[in-house]
Amino acid sequence: MKNRLRVLRAEREWSQQDLAERLEVSRQSVNAIETGRYDPSLPLAFRIADLFGLPIEEIFHNPAKDIQ
Repeated sequence: MKNRLRVLRAEREWSQQDLAERLEVSRQSVNAIETGRYDPSLPLAFRIADLFGLPIEEIFHNPAKDIQ
């Protein structure tokens, strides 16, 4: 799943550790989500969306929908 997490984090000048602390996850989890190696759980996706004040759909993009 593609996402804008790295861009949104950079716009706020937050490190991966800063974001991890705000989300109460590890820095490694943030890195894995940003690089697409890990898709967050739905509750975590909602926490991310709430933190940035955006709908989930504006942060995460399912490339499978482009195939239709």
